[in-house]
Amino acid sequence: MSQNLASLAENWRRDFPASIVVFLVAVPLCLGIALASGAPLFSGLIAGIVGGIVVGIISKSPLSVSGPAAGLTVIVLTAIESVPSYQAFLLAVVLAGVLQIAFSFTKGGILGEFVPTSVTTGMLAAIGLILILKQIPHALGYDGDVEGDFAFLQTDGMNTLSTIWYTLANSIQWGAAIIALVSLIFLFWWDANKPKDGMLRLLPGPLVVVVFAVVANAVFASAAPGLVIEKTHLVQVPVAGSVAEFFSFFSFPDFSAITLPAVWTAAVTLALVASLESLLSVKAIDTIDPERRTTDKNRELLAQGSGNLISGLIGGLPVTSVIVRSSANVDSNANSKLSTILHGFWLLLSVVVIPTIINLIPLSVLAAILIQTGYKLNKPALYVKFWKLGWAQFIPFFATVAAILFTDLLKGIAVGLAIGFAFVIARNFRPAVTYVDDEHGNVLVRARRNLYFIHKYELQKAFDRVPDGANVIIDLTAADFVDPDNIDIINGFSEGARFRNIDLFVRGDTPRRAGPQIKAEPKDVVYA
Repeated sequence: MSQNLASLAENWRRDFPASIVVFLVAVPLCLGIALASGAPLFSGLIAGIVGGIVVGIISKSPLSVSGPAAGLTVIVLTAIESVPSYQAFLLAVVLAGVLQIAFSFTKGGILGEFVPTSVTTGMLAAIGLILILKQIPHALGYDGDVEGDFAFLQTDGMNTLSTIWYTLANSIQWGAAIIALVSLIFLFWWDANKPKDGMLRLLPGPLVVVVFAVVANAVFASAAPGLVIEKTHLVQVPVAGSVAEFFSFFSFPDFSAITLPAVWTAAVTLALVASLESLLSVKAIDTIDPERRTTDKNRELLAQGSGNLISGLIGGLPVTSVIVRSSANVDSNANSKLSTILHGFWLLLSVVVIPTIINLIPLSVLAAILIQTGYKLNKPALYVKFWKLGWAQFIPFFATVAAILFTDLLKGIAVGLAIGFAFVIARNFRPAVTYVDDEHGNVLVRARRNLYFIHKYELQKAFDRVPDGANVIIDLTAADFVDPDNIDIINGFSEGARFRNIDLFVRGDTPRRAGPQIKAEPKDVVYA
């Protein structure tokens, strides 16, 4: 009992400050993703609250944070436009949750294990790079592209790179830029010089810069009006004037739309994409967990499905495990899922009790926090590491980064997987059969690894080199599998050997497991 209390106390000391950082990052992203999805702003906050509390409680992931996902914005926008009402879309979210729960019981979580490390690490690096590029305009006071839109091509007609150039040339708000610059300097300095002992070690750097930004903007208002940050560049949480108005922010699914094909199409699409994104995100976060803990992927699908079921029932967007908030959680030294759950409570508290205070926070300071998070995910040393691992690791890694940057998360992952599998196939086309002979008529034909149908030509070519009257050893001890096509070739060579005065000896019992028994009888042949 005392050990559990000690563990809880230790987690609390680390998870409480981390939860505040994740909350600060989550607020603008929840609102921005809702706006980009064509949904009510409050629906993004509902999804963030459900992702924190409901998914956090059910999931066994210690560090993953769930909420509305940038990768689903286009799918959600299309789904909302394809059904009669937002309430019908909520029904699709509920059904998607039910499907995800079904996936969990059919062990669908195993799919996440087939993604190479080069791709998952590339996904993290790409998110980091996108965070940096996407947040530069917000840091400088330009908000033409909403928070949470991570697509390269934007709805305002520009793209990630052209928006930076446009901001630098035409749209710098110097008050916002000053706050972002000072915040960035402090965040990197605090990371390098944070006290190791005492109460200050628990002080989150992001919280310090948020307080600084609110105070600085108040000072600008009285001392330098030209630097005051406009309201459009502040967090904008919906503020209810009464209890009744607050509850009016919630919507409920229209179950009468359950017979509509468009609802089911949206539900299946959301279930598949949200499940894939969650599995990939959780796998990626596991790789940067300092303790290298492994998340139960089937339990994660159950948690995500439960989250979507509840989010849809009360008017929220679909939820997935999301890398940005999860990375901020890891960077903030969280140790358990208590941080995730607490961040959900802070979101709930912010919309119920203190929305006007939250609305004083400039987006530029939150951009600075996200830029620092992005740098930690996309350090130059990461590229050097994969370069040293060789082309087979570096190219899938770099291709994943580039593809995600210039398209979107799922397309980029697909490109990385395709290139990664291409290297796997290429490795299987390397010589799998070796042929060695000597002046005494002794021949060794050795399988260096498993033999598949693509190795038929190579094996046949080796047998074609065997001279009449030779003493031949076929060594299959290194192969765990020999497919029937290659066994037929070996059997054919064995049957012809007696007519060519060839003594044949086969090492290895693989053919008994792989298919038809080789018909060669072992002979007393010693390879010199």
